[in-house]
Amino acid sequence: MKNFQAGRYIQQGHYKSFQPDPVNRSWTLDNMELVQLLGQADRELGRLDMYSDYIPNIDLFIRMHVLKEATQSSRIEGTQTNMEEALLEKEDVALDKRDDWEEVQNYIAAMNEAIEKLQSLPFSARLMRETHKTLLQGVRGKHKQPGEFRQSQNWIGGATINDAVFVPPVHTSIDALIGDIEQFVHNDRQFFPELLKIALVHYQFVLR
Repeated sequence: MKNFQAGRYIQQGHYKSFQPDPVNRSWTLDNMELVQLLGQADRELGRLDMYSDYIPNIDLFIRMHVLKEATQSSRIEGTQTNMEEALLEKEDVALDKRDDWEEVQNYIAAMNEAIEKLQSLPFSARLMRETHKTLLQGVRGKHKQPGEFRQSQNWIGGATINDAVFVPPVHTSIDALIGDIEQFVHNDRQFFPELLKIALVHYQFVLR
């Protein structure tokens, strides 16, 4: 993996966008330190799985972790709801905080729905789109093409795209990039550690 390049910058007029390199390719794990760390991580996951047998209500425990993930991840979009507020019923939430509360609830619903659909639907572009549709249902992002991959250029940081901190790939390449992720996930022609695959998929996805 030492020779892997995450991608390259492409000139787009007055700015440069980042174009990720495909991950569905042949890989060679030549870093023994990384292999050792992956082994340690697998052992810790095994211990965590063992501890789950001693938790009286594992479903409640998992729901609390999903709730925590929902509140923390939503902060990236400026949502301020905390865990205590997320547990409230809608009528008990202050009017000026309901938009944030609803976004967190959508995150929880989207997460649970995606996990449930994985029982009958493989990890795929379709699953991503359906989860995205649930995530934006009836909230402030409801007009931002819910259930569809973006169809225009966006950027992170900066008042305009010309002084942006990061410019993701051009929108015309999104379908191919998502397809590359999908193929990588289901590529069983070579051995690849699951934890490392998860990390690469997450990394590649957020670049889109």
